[in-house]
Amino acid sequence: MAKEVILPRVDMDMATGKMGRWLAAEGERVREGQVLFEIETDKAAMEVEAPASGVLRGVRAEPGQVLAVGAVIGWIVGEDEPFDPDLLALAGELRALLGSSAPAVEAPSVAPVEAASVQRTPADARVRATPLARRLARERGLDLGAIAGSGPDGRVHARDLEGDRRPSSAEAAPGRLNREWLQAGDSAPLVLLHGFGADLNGWRPLLRRLPASRPVLALDLPGHGGSPPADGASLAALVAATRAALAEEEIAAAHLVGHSLGGAVAAALAIDDAAPRALSLMLIAPAGLGPEINGPFLDGFLRARSEASLTPWMRLLVADPDALGAALVKTTLRRREDQSLLEAQRRLVETLFPDGVQAFSIREWIADLAMPAKIVWGAADRIIPARQSEGLSGTIGVHRFAGVGHMPHLEARRAVARLIEELAKAGD
Repeated sequence: MAKEVILPRVDMDMATGKMGRWLAAEGERVREGQVLFEIETDKAAMEVEAPASGVLRGVRAEPGQVLAVGAVIGWIVGEDEPFDPDLLALAGELRALLGSSAPAVEAPSVAPVEAASVQRTPADARVRATPLARRLARERGLDLGAIAGSGPDGRVHARDLEGDRRPSSAEAAPGRLNREWLQAGDSAPLVLLHGFGADLNGWRPLLRRLPASRPVLALDLPGHGGSPPADGASLAALVAATRAALAEEEIAAAHLVGHSLGGAVAAALAIDDAAPRALSLMLIAPAGLGPEINGPFLDGFLRARSEASLTPWMRLLVADPDALGAALVKTTLRRREDQSLLEAQRRLVETLFPDGVQAFSIREWIADLAMPAKIVWGAADRIIPARQSEGLSGTIGVHRFAGVGHMPHLEARRAVARLIEELAKAGD
């Protein structure tokens, strides 16, 4: 049965997307979950996975072409399945015109086409708004689209519903963290905190594995991505800046997910009485559970100035080099054009990981957590040894994945997404 390959939505406000390069050729066999093509955005080149296994046929998008979200750009068909692109395209157009209730077009030589997996969201879900503002608008029967938001990019805050549209002092501050609502919704959100040297875009491959109904907020830690350096190169400074960002988003309670250095920040927020209430805590290869860390990696990663010099170091992040993707390396290099961020990351290494040692510990913080918690680690992690997950409280679930490196949320994204949602449901 032919499976449509569509241009997906990788940003909540995205209506069109610019086609990047194909990573598989016409007629090539692909497997479900394999990176199939890239979408170019203002921030990064985002990788998109194959929705099924089979043979790529009917490729109809060229690099650089701007297409509508949901546009069919190819099909994946069975090995010996007859293929008629005109008939398949006609079937898709008919369904678009008549709605999902329209029957699939059938022919003796072609199996019925599956409906494209385009996410449809209510109009309010496309409006930038904090979770509290959404809840208040729903309770009061207000149209969010008719309210002028005082937040960044016009985001509606709760105070905007009261007629007070003055920006808060936190929003006016030049040091505010860059963040993005990757998914909207009314339930308690997932808050995603990336690792050292990364940015919020590193979570996008995991996003399509998470339930579309779960709101997701991703932040750039200070000195990373689009966020300025913190006022001080310390873990406390990272936590304080993140706490302030969550307050700006009017988040009262959240499910915290942190990778590597972001895991340490998440662990600190989970026990911070001044932070939003942590409903659950997911730590992915977290820093702070032992002294060992790959010092040469940190040094080489920061010194690299070209794709050729950076790629070997970044390959240490994964067990399977093919899982890394060239786009991630290129995005990291583009971020390094801002020397202030690179210098901020150097200061963090000098403070948090002096002489290739983790100079802080989160063990005491997670010894007696009040919320459900899990730790996920790749058994083949070459940055922080997986054995550091040993000796923890028996109330924390520990999941190790064989053949996976320092980025389980990239290499084992389907399983990690399932664990995140299981944990979130337990904490709701």
